[in-house]
Amino acid sequence: MKHVLIIGATGTLGSEAREALLTGTDDQLTLFSRTAGRIQILEPEREKAISGSVLDDAALDQALQGQDAVFAALSGDLRAFADKIVKAMDRNGVKRLVFISSMGIYNEIPASLGGGNLDTNPVLRPYREAADVIENSDLNYTVVRPGWFTGGPVDYEITRKGQPFGGHDVSVSSIADLVKKLLDNDQLYSRDSIGINTPR
Repeated sequence: MKHVLIIGATGTLGSEAREALLTGTDDQLTLFSRTAGRIQILEPEREKAISGSVLDDAALDQALQGQDAVFAALSGDLRAFADKIVKAMDRNGVKRLVFISSMGIYNEIPASLGGGNLDTNPVLRPYREAADVIENSDLNYTVVRPGWFTGGPVDYEITRKGQPFGGHDVSVSSIADLVKKLLDNDQLYSRDSIGINTPR
């Protein structure tokens, strides 16, 4: 059993990862969100919700107490969020971080998939900057770079940093399954950045 902090717990990936962890592990979950008051606790003996902003050091410090790992799935000022999370984890002695970024941040999408890389898509700049912050930290991190979110069953393949991305789409359930495995095994893709897509 681990204590896991989910930052962005009310978002699409945060909610799906929460469900995967509740059904597939015995982990204790802390659900951190700006709107945590709207979270319906499903298993009171295993879950608690904390309202707060990632940019609030005191709220992050409170949420990180007693945690073994952090899963962050956020949108917005990702570089600032990554910086705050890394520093808060260092302050609180929490090492394992799984952080959602995006495909294309290393210009790894081949032309055969239609491109959409950082060089031609400035929307990806905050995702790359956040990944750089995390990769320059001393944390035991895994940066996850998913394709476009779809529905569907768990079915995915992994590419490593430096390899061409494998496909444009991936189901939300596949991302949640990978996140569960990464949180369960601290050495799985440790200090690595991995792409996840549906096999073509």
